[in-house]
Amino acid sequence: MTTPRMLRLPQVIALTGLGRDSIYRLGNAGQFPRPRKISQRASAWREDEIQKWIESRPIAGKSAA
Repeated sequence: MTTPRMLRLPQVIALTGLGRDSIYRLGNAGQFPRPRKISQRASAWREDEIQKWIESRPIAGKSAA
């Protein structure tokens, strides 16, 4: 089993296409993975949680039937 890679905010923004404010707003609403403290002044997201969130998003233009 491999240790999940930790992503910093710029990497999460690049992967999701979301802005900083949207990431934190969705996280506070429980609709996006929350960051983990990796040091006293730094946070990061688990890559596997971000990938699961991306895969859970609906495909644009497709209605959920």
